[in-house]
Amino acid sequence: MTIQLKVNGNAHTVSVEPRMLLSDVLRDELRLTGTHVGCEHGICGACTILMDGRPVRSCLQLAVQAAGSELCTVEGLADGSELHPIQTAFWEHHALQCGFCTPGILMTAVHFLKEHPHPTREEIREAISGNLCRCTGYQNIVDAIEAAATMIDKDVS
Repeated sequence: MTIQLKVNGNAHTVSVEPRMLLSDVLRDELRLTGTHVGCEHGICGACTILMDGRPVRSCLQLAVQAAGSELCTVEGLADGSELHPIQTAFWEHHALQCGFCTPGILMTAVHFLKEHPHPTREEIREAISGNLCRCTGYQNIVDAIEAAATMIDKDVS
């Protein structure tokens, strides 16, 4: 079957099998390999993307469920060579090591900061509790999200 998707502002028409996962379409058909697939059960959060502005686990969504939707992947965060504030904050605060979980955490954080522009550290910890990082611990990730909130707040002001 053929579906239409808008991904990172670009329209795509994709031929998919009815049971094909959205993460497979993004990675294999559209070559957007920034979306990582870890557990394939929706537990680790590495595959998190935004679908119509809401975070979803792309490994739990069938591609046909996303037909007609607007999707944002980690590749859609930067504006050309200008990083999104959350990406800059992760870089400046050393909030990644292997980077496998980072795309999912970034997408979760982007949505969270839109809903909570002035979060507490506890709210940040709760927001990313569904994203697993097996190498850094979470201190630098929380620091980065807190810093991104400040950067975004200054950009809006």
